[in-house]
Amino acid sequence: MFRFGQPEYLFLLLILPAIFGFYVYTLLLKKRDLKRYGNPELLAQLMPDVSRRRPPLKFWLLLSAIAMVIIVMAGPQFGSKLDTVKRKGIEVMICLDLSNSMNSKDVEPSRLEKSKMILSKLVDGLDNDKIGMIVFAGQAYVQLPITSDYVSAKMFFSSLNTRQVPTQGTAIGEAINMAMRSFTPKEDSEKAIVVITDGENHEDDAVGAAQIAAKKGIHVNVIGVGSLTGAPIPDERGDFRKDQSGNVVITKLNEDMCRQIAQAGKGVYDRADNSNHAQKTIQKELAKLKKADIEGKVYSEYDEQFQSIAWLALILLIIEFIILERKNKLTKNIRLFK
Repeated sequence: MFRFGQPEYLFLLLILPAIFGFYVYTLLLKKRDLKRYGNPELLAQLMPDVSRRRPPLKFWLLLSAIAMVIIVMAGPQFGSKLDTVKRKGIEVMICLDLSNSMNSKDVEPSRLEKSKMILSKLVDGLDNDKIGMIVFAGQAYVQLPITSDYVSAKMFFSSLNTRQVPTQGTAIGEAINMAMRSFTPKEDSEKAIVVITDGENHEDDAVGAAQIAAKKGIHVNVIGVGSLTGAPIPDERGDFRKDQSGNVVITKLNEDMCRQIAQAGKGVYDRADNSNHAQKTIQKELAKLKKADIEGKVYSEYDEQFQSIAWLALILLIIEFIILERKNKLTKNIRLFK
């Protein structure tokens, strides 16, 4: 695959038509001046050493060299070959709650934004591991298939919002089941699921799903996001969500449910607050898992390929310098520029 490292320099190619236009303008001026002295054909006989072919050739050589220099400045690169590599690591699937209650701000700046910060730091702590993501509310969806591309993972995390899952609820069990099916088959590395949720409006058998995961050797860890006292849920109008009676809905962290899920999944539970304690707890737990050879798709680095173009530009400039505008007496019998 081919690309330019600094493609903005390619805009300099726009000066080439201007240079060509100026060159044509100077030719017209020369022809006009010659006509002032007499018939151009008669004047040509009086100037036998003047070549009509060499000046245009020198111009095109110079113009081509300028174009080559601009391309060199843009940094032509080849690479981006997709390779399969084996590394020692584990596989981690994140199950992130995107229900409306995650917009509550009892954790700064909000439950969801705090979750995204935790995810970003978790990714920074991974080394040769694979990561994927399931998002859920009333239903669960694969947001990011298992991958070793951390840059793409962090890009996905930064764009998450509660509007991505239209069906409201908290289908933690469905998310855990989907995460179990999302791991790479036939991999010997240990696997873990990290559920990030406030646990409210729990709808399905999340504890049962965690038990099934544990029987398969998959550890289920839970980070509870929110406070025990609760907070209102912001709506799209800048107000707070209300129930059918007009009362403001208060959402609270269901810590008991979160603990039960982690216990059933033979993992750990921790509550996210305004510190990094929960993130560090999960990182320590993941560090205990056995790393094994896992295959990953990676793109090879781009290699700078400006050298050949730079050499070509230099050769063109040397040729342009060597060629004289007037005919050389030593080479007058050579008819290359007749």
